[in-house]
Amino acid sequence: MSKIWIILSVIFLSTQTYSQEAILHISNESIDKEYCLVYNAAWTNLSNSLRDSVTYQVVNLVSSYLCNSSAIVIDVTGKALVVMRGQCDFSQKALVAQEKGAAALIIASNNTMTPPSANESEYGKVHIPLVLMRYRDFVDAQQVFGKDMSARLYAPPVPVFDVSIVVMLIIAVSTVALGGFWSGAAEKDKQSEGAFPGRTEETSSGELSLYSPLKVVIFVALMCTMLVLMYFFYRWLVYVIIAIFCLASATALYSCLDALLNKVGCGICSFSCHSKEVSVRSLVLAALCVSVAVVWGVYRNEDRWIWILQDLLGIAFCLNFMKTITLSNFKICVILLSLLLLYDVFFVFITPFLTANGESIMVQVALGPESAGEKTDGNIVEVPADPTPTYEKLPVVMRVPRFSAWAQNLCGMQFSILGYGDIIVPGLLIAYCHRFDVWTGSSRRVYFICCTIAYFLGMIVTFAVMLLSKMGQPALLYLVPFTLITSAVVAWSRKEMQQFWAGTTYQVLDSTREPLSPDGEPGYASGERKC
Repeated sequence: MSKIWIILSVIFLSTQTYSQEAILHISNESIDKEYCLVYNAAWTNLSNSLRDSVTYQVVNLVSSYLCNSSAIVIDVTGKALVVMRGQCDFSQKALVAQEKGAAALIIASNNTMTPPSANESEYGKVHIPLVLMRYRDFVDAQQVFGKDMSARLYAPPVPVFDVSIVVMLIIAVSTVALGGFWSGAAEKDKQSEGAFPGRTEETSSGELSLYSPLKVVIFVALMCTMLVLMYFFYRWLVYVIIAIFCLASATALYSCLDALLNKVGCGICSFSCHSKEVSVRSLVLAALCVSVAVVWGVYRNEDRWIWILQDLLGIAFCLNFMKTITLSNFKICVILLSLLLLYDVFFVFITPFLTANGESIMVQVALGPESAGEKTDGNIVEVPADPTPTYEKLPVVMRVPRFSAWAQNLCGMQFSILGYGDIIVPGLLIAYCHRFDVWTGSSRRVYFICCTIAYFLGMIVTFAVMLLSKMGQPALLYLVPFTLITSAVVAWSRKEMQQFWAGTTYQVLDSTREPLSPDGEPGYASGERKC
């Protein structure tokens, strides 16, 4: 048993990395408090735990930039100096403090903090810990502790793999599976009413089918245009998107809950009002859904808990979208998913070469133009001087906090994110696969199950590449090939590719014509022909 624990411990430690965020633990005889630090792990060695860290007496020199030794007029031997950022290089400040006998240097910053750096030749000259902290945090420490402060600096290792990835995987796979199942169930209900498989017109239930390649191309072009407009006019258009999201997500949540209550057989109690029947259940559901959307809209920047509501509304939005918008055949699926794959790759990987700041348009729009802390690639961390966000974020991503981010309460919450498009786009194909299972009378739902498993494997590959490269990945780069190829292989192996491509158990010549039976004559639900 002891050998097993040793092996598990080695595996766990091998998956840990040293963050560029650290903790400043300040205390006196009765109070303890911790603050966020940023440091360069290649330049400064910090203890892994509070117990092993060194205690320093803090000396307040924030009135000085410490660019020359004349700024120090007292004995600072063995103490930690706190000075202001600016006027000279980090290495120059550190060398001055080191020359005067200081044991550590803390630089207070009013700007966004990144790990301090210098020329390679300077690294070997500095032998004392050098860290950055928010100036506002130091002011708070002065108010809490006064002049008598003892400080300890430490930086626990952070696991590369975080539980939030598992939570995100469960959310994504569950959503596409439920959305695909719902779409297939709705198709089965329509089929029982005598509707043609694969019909292309808008149905009475409000569903809309995409059947024209031209419309798909126009749709993707509009998405590109909207993304570019968001990049240039983010500060104004973001409020339009927030308003649309509140309305659309409340409607989607109502649709999902109403369908769920219908499924469990919840009765509808109604009353008459001005000669009209009003459903009590509908009123209660509407009030609940609107309330959830309004609460999210009011507290949307409260990171500690609002992500739960945002993910709930996002799941409802994705489910309702997959049930409402249907793809009429595999040809449309291939065109749409291929174009969106190119769209995703271009705006993530190519646009950094075209923008002035070298950031991808997709990342900047998805996370907000000032969300530096969430746009890091794992090698560079940026912590804002003000932990309160002053910018709006687009509500088009699933967000799950990184549970192993030990400093997230100090430096700001860190999130694993996944765009709605990475759920909806493959989800539309999965929904089509389930509808095709219904059309062919497959009780085992072969297409639906295989495509859902392919999506699951694609998500695992996406997260694996992200962890190995320490960079955010365009998920569609992996999800689209996995789902499209799997669906095509299943169709070929079952010798149903012709029907799967056309989107019906009949052969379809033209989207504007009625389905044709195998002998070329128009087919009808009753099995009769025109005279």
